[in-house]
Amino acid sequence: MANAAAIIARGGCVAVPTETVYGLAADATNARAAAGIYAAKGRPSFNPLIVHVAELAAAERLAVFDDRARALAGRYWPGPLTMVLPHREGSGIASLVTAGLYTIAIRVPAHRAMQSLLAATGKPLAAPSANASGTISPTRAAHVRASLDGRIAAILDDGASEAGIESTIIGLAGPARLLRPGPISARAIEAVLGVALAGPSDAITAPGQLAGHYAPRKSLRLNATCAEQGEWMIGFGDIAGDDTLSATGDRIEAAARLFDALHRADASAAASIAIAPITPDDIGAAINDRLARAAIR
Repeated sequence: MANAAAIIARGGCVAVPTETVYGLAADATNARAAAGIYAAKGRPSFNPLIVHVAELAAAERLAVFDDRARALAGRYWPGPLTMVLPHREGSGIASLVTAGLYTIAIRVPAHRAMQSLLAATGKPLAAPSANASGTISPTRAAHVRASLDGRIAAILDDGASEAGIESTIIGLAGPARLLRPGPISARAIEAVLGVALAGPSDAITAPGQLAGHYAPRKSLRLNATCAEQGEWMIGFGDIAGDDTLSATGDRIEAAARLFDALHRADASAAASIAIAPITPDDIGAAINDRLARAAIR
C-alpha cells in the first residue's frame, strides 16, 4: 500500500479493487494525474470521473449536499452509490476530473483496499474502471493486466470484486434522476427519497452514459435461448451454456459474474457471444443496461 500511495503522490495511476469493479485511481486534485487516467484508458475527456473519498465529511468539502443527498449517504455510504451534486467552489478538484461541469460525481467506497489507499494518500481519488475505455470492465486483477499492462505503474490485487458491476449513479443537481443503474436499485433509492426518479438526460453528466460501452471485442447477441453455430453461450437460470451467470437464476450472483463471464467468452475460440435473457427486476435492470451498451457496434 505504501508503494501505491507513493506512486499516486508522484502523479501516477494505480489500479485498485472496489466493491463494484477495479478502479484506476489517481490524485483528483492533480490535473496531470487526471490526464494520466484519460491517457491510460484512451477515455474521451468529456466523460467525467467519479471522485472517491473516505467519508461523508470529506465529500461535503467537495460537493454541495442537500437533505436528499444526506439521506442517501446515511443509508448507502459507504457502498456502491455515486451521487452527482453541485461542485463546491474552491474544492481543489482538477477541472479535468469534472470534465469542466458545474457538478461532481462522488462516492464513499466500502472496499478495504480503496479505503486503505484513501487513508494512505490523504487525497480524494478519481477512479474510473481500470480498463481501456469502452471495453469490458475488470472484476479481477488479471482483467486489468490484460487491458492496461504497460500503461500503469501498479495493480493492487485483492481478489474478485463483490458486486461485479459499477455503482448506481443518481443525479441530484436538480430533480432526482437515475443516471446509471447499478447494485442499488431505483426502487430502493425512491423508497429513501419518497419520489419517483426521472430518467437520464441526453447530456453526459456522469460515467457510463455513453451509448457504446463495456464491450467485448466479439459481437454479442442478447436474449438468446440457445447458441447458434460459432457462438459462446452464457446461460442464466434454466438456460445452460458454455458458462452461466447463475444456474439458480440469482440476479445478484449474475451481476457479480457478468464481466468475468464476458472476459472468458471474449478469450474463447468462439467467433461471437450469446447471452441468455436476464429478468429486469432490481439489479437485473443494471445487468441489462450494461449488456445493451456492450452489444452496440
